[in-house]
Amino acid sequence: MPLVVVGISVLILLLLMTRLKLNGFVALLLVAVGVALVQGIPLAEISDVLAEGVGGQIGDTMLVVGLGAMVGRVMGDSGAAQRIAGHFVDSFGVRWVQLAMVVTAMLIGVTMFYEVAFVIIVPVAFTIVRVTRQNLLWVGLPMSIALSTMHSFLPPHPGPTAVAATFDASVGLTLFYGLFFAVPIGAAIALVWPRLPFIRRMDPAIPTGLVTEREFTEDEMPGLGWSLSVALVPVVLIAGAAVYDMSVPDDDGALPFVTFVGAAPIALLLTLLLAVWAFGPRVGRSLEEVANSCSSAVRAMAMILLVIGAGGAFKNVLVEGGISDYIQDLTDGWGVSPIILAWLIAVILRIALGSATVAVVTAAGVVEPLLAGSGVHPELMVLAVSCGSIAFSHVNDPGFWMFKEYFNLTVVQALKARTSYTTVLAVLGLGGVLAMEQALDLLNV
Repeated sequence: MPLVVVGISVLILLLLMTRLKLNGFVALLLVAVGVALVQGIPLAEISDVLAEGVGGQIGDTMLVVGLGAMVGRVMGDSGAAQRIAGHFVDSFGVRWVQLAMVVTAMLIGVTMFYEVAFVIIVPVAFTIVRVTRQNLLWVGLPMSIALSTMHSFLPPHPGPTAVAATFDASVGLTLFYGLFFAVPIGAAIALVWPRLPFIRRMDPAIPTGLVTEREFTEDEMPGLGWSLSVALVPVVLIAGAAVYDMSVPDDDGALPFVTFVGAAPIALLLTLLLAVWAFGPRVGRSLEEVANSCSSAVRAMAMILLVIGAGGAFKNVLVEGGISDYIQDLTDGWGVSPIILAWLIAVILRIALGSATVAVVTAAGVVEPLLAGSGVHPELMVLAVSCGSIAFSHVNDPGFWMFKEYFNLTVVQALKARTSYTTVLAVLGLGGVLAMEQALDLLNV
């Protein structure tokens, strides 16, 4: 049974990494090969399936993560990140620094991918931790939870947007309805989760090489205006492109250029060039010093990227092994509410495959025939599928490994922290969709 194979493979992976202390990259590849053999993928094709999974994941991630890490390190080594962190602390106070991270993450995360927004904000979180001497998860976890909520629940992120097209739903209405429950649910979990006893017992150190150890004096740091401006450049470019794309017709003459500039890798590359000048020659740092900052960031990212790529290989083996087809056949004909069925199928696919995008697209295809004549708003179906796709993030999800490596956690700690919060978000999200359905019915919308 394919689901049993998934379960056993996850247990073996946990054993390899927790008991045998095997490197995550190697452990993921070994388990991926084992699953490929069990699922009947021909021997001659296994290496290609692994390479395709690694290539697809790294291709989507490497430019964003690599450039984002360089921007963060350049800002950190110049004192710009400390300037922003100090401003956050002064404005909100140490007591409310978590709220500052949630507000920032939600504003940035409305239009930006989780990975992109994560690598932009996390250097500031690291610096706040160093300045305030607070627990890394106390500051960083609210940011991650807020970003996860925005990315998984709402368009214009790729999963919800793809499902909206499948259900012929309005992207604008989907975003409008979703904001009513995504913001309060995401904020509540972001503020509650770091206070839970099993989270408070974790005290990870900031990963070596991702942030400077130096503490700057007031005179050594660049001005707040330059520091914030550089940090916000990718946000403005990416978010602006998304808004422009939704506001103009497809044949608009400026759209190709705006799309190009607003693509995450290009936006981050432009930001890096600006950061090199703004926090290099402009403030008296040589280009050699700035280049060393970039090199340090790349060295620190090497293992993180390898582990994320291996997670992509594991995910691809599960997809190529026919797990999604099996789940589609299994759920065919279940007599439950279309909203609950859409959510449940997305949850099962997410657990089995790890990829939220595969989960939402497949779940949408399964439940699409049920939508006609059901009376359910298509926008609510989009939100139900999207909420289900965030559940149970674990070792077959490349995003899980990014979370684990950046927050310097063990596998078990990452499971406790990330798997728990993603699952609670999914369950509360379903409750929000059902409540929204009742509200629309009462309003006769």
